[in-house]
Amino acid sequence: CALAYRRAVLGRAAVALSPPALLVGVVASLATKLGDTFASEIGKAYGRTTYLSTTFRRVPPGTEGAVSLEGTLAGVGGSLILAGYGVGSGLMPAAAALPTILAAWIANNVESIIGATAQGKQGLGWLTNEVVNFINTLVGAAAAIGLCLLTGAV
Repeated sequence: CALAYRRAVLGRAAVALSPPALLVGVVASLATKLGDTFASEIGKAYGRTTYLSTTFRRVPPGTEGAVSLEGTLAGVGGSLILAGYGVGSGLMPAAAALPTILAAWIANNVESIIGATAQGKQGLGWLTNEVVNFINTLVGAAAAIGLCLLTGAV
């Protein structure tokens, strides 16, 4: 029984870390970052109303953790561009596009929550923008791989 369990667990790990799943992770991390950049820049420039992601109180554009409809839609658009490139270039199957876009959206919302609750707070000086961006892309990649494995996209 122990050997069968070990084989089953290792077999699943091998599937999870297969080249197609890893390529989805790469594309998703890039889709997450482009979505984040689009959301931040478009949201700051064109966001009519911005809300803090944790309380939904109105805040000025550019506030850490703030979100706007315009920025959110731009972020999804950026993720769509990268997911489309991933499919068009053959890096991932078309079935992985929607999970990749969804994972990027999830990761960008996680980043907004981190920005609203922890980034720039006293005692968390190590939580720089670069560290938050790393966490963001890692969450995007992991979520996309997980969603693709759950849906059978890879």
